[in-house]
This record gives sequence, structure tokens and C-alpha cells, in this order.
Amino acid sequence: MNKYLRKGFIQVFVGISLCFIAPVIVSQAFNNQDHPFFLFVLIFGAILLVLAIFCGYRGINNILNGTLGPKNKLN
Repeated sequence: MNKYLRKGFIQVFVGISLCFIAPVIVSQAFNNQDHPFFLFVLIFGAILLVLAIFCGYRGINNILNGTLGPKNKLN
């Protein structure tokens, strides 16, 4: 298997798993607004949400580079 494909599938898997984990963390933070660590958990969940989108994008980009080849840059 091509290294781009393998890396892309791993990144997409990480992105999908973060898509399930991050909203749970954010919702738990909003359920416990009285807790002293509310803000830290909310920020951590928001970071995981952004990371999920980024990992999904990079994974799809790597899969496309693995199947279609890297972009040809015309100078």
C-alpha cells in the first residue's frame, strides 16, 4: 500500500473518532457549568473539534495524493 494511502486512512480514522469524542466532551462541559473546570473542559473539547476537522481534511488530501499522485507544480 502506498505511504500516502496508509497515512491518509489513519488520519481519516482519527478524524472520525474525534468527531464522536469531541461533541461528547463539549456537551458534558455544558452539563456541568457549575464545576470549576468547566472552562478548561470546554476549551479542550473545542480544540478537539477543530482537530477533528483538520485531521479529516489532511486525511482526504493524503488519500487523493496516494491515488491520483501529488500535484504537479508548473513553474
